[in-house]
Amino acid sequence: MDLTANLLIAIFGLCMGSFLNVCIYRIPKGISIINPPSSCPWCGSKIRPLDNIPILSYIILRGRCRSCGFQIPLVYPIVELLTSFVTVLIYMKFGINVDAMLYLIFSYSLIVISFIDLKHKIIPDLLSIGGIIAGVCSSLVITKISFLDSILGVILGGAFLYIIAYTYLKLRKIEGMGGGDIKLIAMIGAWLGYKSLPFVLLTGSLIGVIAGITAILIFKKNRYFEIPFGPFLSLGAFSYLFFGQIIFIF
Repeated sequence: MDLTANLLIAIFGLCMGSFLNVCIYRIPKGISIINPPSSCPWCGSKIRPLDNIPILSYIILRGRCRSCGFQIPLVYPIVELLTSFVTVLIYMKFGINVDAMLYLIFSYSLIVISFIDLKHKIIPDLLSIGGIIAGVCSSLVITKISFLDSILGVILGGAFLYIIAYTYLKLRKIEGMGGGDIKLIAMIGAWLGYKSLPFVLLTGSLIGVIAGITAILIFKKNRYFEIPFGPFLSLGAFSYLFFGQIIFIF
């Protein structure tokens, strides 16, 4: 294992994580992710280049805006570290090639979707529907799945969750799953193929149940506590992408 290469990939991941933070903050607000330059959400002052270095700037500034002292949410360095970690995993599994580049786009999209869903409880169509189109197109290039696998992943994934959501709504008279989750699983199916869906859904549901029970016990939430499903579907997708083949062997 080349330590220098992994270090460079990790630094690249940190920089991409900084960009993903911009996407997570701006996309739900309908703000361009390119302009204007990064600024403090509290006082509006532009962030200096030296104050925009991932992780290091957060530590030096002690998590506060240099101009107004506003406490920068801890989620910012968490996203940067998570993105770096995922980027290194992609590199270790796929190397540097077209497949790796495309799976990075998929993985970064899942990170942005997950953190937007956690904060706003929405999954923007720009990301989910755009991700479906990108996934189907990528299947023409990615070696691991075929175009037919991708199309079936979209249809079967979306249809399965739609049936569950529709049935729940009819039986309970309340919405148990949003349309964003349906489009997200269709997106995951587009990128990973229809064979991934049982694993992704089972893993995501299991992690979601554990998180829900934990929230009820620790935070004294009732059983109707609303919890976003997007991050758990994303965790299921990551698990399949990185470890699916190993798990199926055993």
